[in-house]
Amino acid sequence: MIITEQEKKDYPLKLEIDQDIFMRIKELEKKNLNPEDKKMLIFIKTQMEANWRKPLVTELEKIEKNV
Repeated sequence: MIITEQEKKDYPLKLEIDQDIFMRIKELEKKNLNPEDKKMLIFIKTQMEANWRKPLVTELEKIEKNV
């Protein structure tokens, strides 16, 4: 499995461990995951983004609306 040019733009994979994590995410995305695991995988992937804080704020806002 390779990392596409678009993925390289979207995710700063500077360290070897970053690339390893990203490749593991891609492999897991192909699997039949339960809803909790899918949600966690999405969250983990957001942490690979250059601006990882924005998805955190978005999720916090969703939770705040439900409280």
